[in-house]
Amino acid sequence: MKAFALWVLTALCASAQVKTVSLHPLLTDLLRQIGEKHITVIDLIGKTGDPHHFEPGADQLKDTHGATLYFVSGKGLESYLPALKNIIGAGAKIVEVGATLPSIEGACTHSDHEHAGDHHHDIDPHWWHSIENFRRATHVVTAELVAADPTHRADFEKNASAYRDRLEQLDRWARKEIAKIPKENRHLATAHDAFGYFCKDYQFTAFPVQGINREQLPGTSELAELMRDLKKHHVVAIFPEKESNPKILATLTRDSGITLAEALIADGTNVNTYEDMIRHNVSTIVKALAPAKTP
Repeated sequence: MKAFALWVLTALCASAQVKTVSLHPLLTDLLRQIGEKHITVIDLIGKTGDPHHFEPGADQLKDTHGATLYFVSGKGLESYLPALKNIIGAGAKIVEVGATLPSIEGACTHSDHEHAGDHHHDIDPHWWHSIENFRRATHVVTAELVAADPTHRADFEKNASAYRDRLEQLDRWARKEIAKIPKENRHLATAHDAFGYFCKDYQFTAFPVQGINREQLPGTSELAELMRDLKKHHVVAIFPEKESNPKILATLTRDSGITLAEALIADGTNVNTYEDMIRHNVSTIVKALAPAKTP
């Protein structure tokens, strides 16, 4: 009898959870950090999905039945939002977490291209590479969870506060590590234009080979111009990404004296947590760009 009563109590507690849906791997982590036991998170995209191209199918959306909150990155990253709104109807809310966070422009951001009239500038959707932006995102997520489940407000706010403290510690660690790289060496050449927010926060100059998404491949003349810029600014390494094919970068580094560094994590895929992503990226960049220690 006691076992049955415990089962009933457990079932009632589970049914009281706020059912949420995440369409970005880093938002899945953020929701779990803040909501913990009080929410259910349906992770539609998973650790290996590409946020630039992911579009939930009918079978996946069946799992979201009863969800009241859908969390997406925003800033134009998800092109399928109008269709998703039609599918879920008025019974659920889509929260674009990045919508109210500070934005920067994408496209070519290194100095030689700043005033080039033939380059189109879009809002850079990769806001999560700013730890400060991710810290602000905790406020957005917390407010939505509190509105959906005010009885657990204290727990949501306590969890969010503790997580913001960890993010502040993470930022201090990142700044201490990046200080090992002389300012004249802070040139970040990457596969696509995903690290603008990181560059802004930590005073790097960005040299993206591709545009905001991985389909914006450069032409032959653009690659030649990029190589001239890399050599002019004494760029020592190009960083591929774990999510993309490094062939084009290998071509750039061949016979150029520029090192093909270890891969960075651009979109939060293939990693367990946001903190893991930041620590991996900072450590990889410092390893490649900081002067070697003398014996």
